[in-house]
Order: sequence, then structure tokens, then C-alpha cells
Amino acid sequence: MLDEPRSGRLTAWGNALLAGLAAPDDVAERIAGDDAVHRIAGLPGEPAPVGLTLGLGRLRALGVTGLRLALPVPGHPLGLSGPPEFNARALVAGEAVLTVGAISLGLVPEVREAGPAGDVHVDVEWQCLPTRDAPPADVPSLGEAERELAEALRDATEALARLDVAGAGPAAQASLDAYRARAARGREVLAPGYPPRAVRVLELAQRVGALVEIAADGHGAAVSASQIAARAELLRPVERTARRAQVAAYNAYVEESQRRGS
Repeated sequence: MLDEPRSGRLTAWGNALLAGLAAPDDVAERIAGDDAVHRIAGLPGEPAPVGLTLGLGRLRALGVTGLRLALPVPGHPLGLSGPPEFNARALVAGEAVLTVGAISLGLVPEVREAGPAGDVHVDVEWQCLPTRDAPPADVPSLGEAERELAEALRDATEALARLDVAGAGPAAQASLDAYRARAARGREVLAPGYPPRAVRVLELAQRVGALVEIAADGHGAAVSASQIAARAELLRPVERTARRAQVAAYNAYVEESQRRGS
């Protein structure tokens, strides 16, 4: 969770484009990030893969009014709505984007790397598949996510202290420094149109996720198999809460739009 998921960027900046709050070329650049090329394959009416600008325009023409993020893991289909075939693809990728509006579609990234070490090029092809028009699994409201996160941050801090992770060490400090550097150079993790509360929740979710990842990497005094297992057991619900909050933050645009329309 130290890195922004590709599906998160597509969700946030795709929503900005659909709302007319960002220019298509700027949106494509934001979504691609450091990747070489992004394409969308399997769009209705498009016989071959298309670029992000054309693909997002096609989705808007099909009646898509918003995008949602899913971050599933085994045993927790967070943000998914089915059918099983789509859920399975999303679970393998660990992420997906679902459309809101006149048509129910899902986009799952397939990442391909090529080139020699030090000069690797990353191409991403988003596979477009039909999805169920159903509520996404286990996604809290933004308010619920914020309350749960505050408790999770307290629990994570206490757990790390009990496991003697708080003292960390050089490797843990390097991980924290890298996380802070990424956060500093990418403050606009969400896109225009998102409420300030969503930004606050996402930043807190990333902070909690960073603590969990650093602890799970083995920093601290836990060295035996039983101690490592105890650490994982304590941190698992904290990581789950952070993922749920991250999804709630990215989906806040759609939640807010639906609230205004009701």
C-alpha cells in the first residue's frame, strides 16, 4: 500500500474526466504515471485495444458516469460485485475498476515488463469485462472509514510497540523515508472533484498501510516463526481496515455524486 495502485489512478482521474474537470491528455498522463503505455482492450464497439483517451471517451459515450475502485485479496473481495469470472481476474491482479452508469463493466490491468535491467518498460493493458449491476462488496462510507482508521492507527501503534517494532532500524527507516518522499512529491493523490475529507482519509489509510507493510517486512525484534505469526495475526485486521478506507476514499466521488442526486 506504499504505492498508489494503477486502478486508483484510473478511478480518480477517470472520474475527473467524466465530470469535465480535467483535460483528456492530462488525465491520460496522470493515469499512466511512469508506465510506458496504457491501452484498454475489449471495449464494446472497439474491435482492437485503444489508448486511454479514446477508451475513456468511449466509456462516457456508453453512458458511464463514474468509476469505482476494487482492491480484493483472497478471502476478501473488497469492492467487487461479480460475476465470478470477473472477480477471479480482479483477484489475480489485486485490483480493478468498475463503472457506474448505464452499463456495468469492469477493467482489470494486465502488466507487462520488457527490456534489460535498468531500462525496463512497463505496458499496461486494461481488460474490459462485463460486471454485475450490484453493490460493491464490503465498501464503507467515507465517514465509517475515517472512524475505523482512527481506531486502526491506534491499534497498529500499540501492536508494533508490543512486538518491539517501534524501534525499527535502518531498513525500516529507509522504508519510512521512501514512503514520505513519495507522499511529498505526489500530494495530489486524488483528482479534481474529490471532497477534502476523501484526501484526508486516503492519506491516513496510506500511513496505516505503510506501518503495516514495514512491520510485515520483518523489522523489529520478532525473529522466531511463532513471533512472526503473532505479528501477522495482529496486523491482518489493521491492513484490512486500511484497504477498505483506501477504496472508500477513491469511491467518494461516486458516493458524493449519488448523494447529491438523491
